[in-house]
Amino acid sequence: MTTTPPPPPATGETAFMHELRRLKAWSGLSFRELARRASAAGDALPSSTASTMLGRNRLPRHEVLVAFVRACGLDEEQVRAWADARAGIAAGTPEPAPASAPAPAPEAVPVRRTRAWRRRVLAGAAALGVILAGGAALTLGSESVETYETTVVR
Repeated sequence: MTTTPPPPPATGETAFMHELRRLKAWSGLSFRELARRASAAGDALPSSTASTMLGRNRLPRHEVLVAFVRACGLDEEQVRAWADARAGIAAGTPEPAPASAPAPAPEAVPVRRTRAWRRRVLAGAAALGVILAGGAALTLGSESVETYETTVVR
């Protein structure tokens, strides 16, 4: 039985976060399972923190990253590689990727909609509803005026 190796850390903040998402998919674990595994290893990683971390394109805190990659099933050497890559990106001096590693293929990562985005969409829909209702009232109002003029004038 062959197993695929976990994705390696990448240089660059966006690529690094992309690889973290791939690592979670590779692990096959839910956020709650990751939280339980982190807790069993003595780390603190609430499922909501892990979910929020993967929904952003910002580097996670060192402690959160270490707890996450360890919970995904990586050994201490791999955990150290991820932590070192994070530190390099945070310092602005990312280490070059190994020449043997192929460039990561772009994958469809679901876009997580934020609450602010939802509020903007709802506000736009509400505004559109008000505009349409106002237009309908104007249309009905003009028909009423025509009916009134026809009735009174005759």
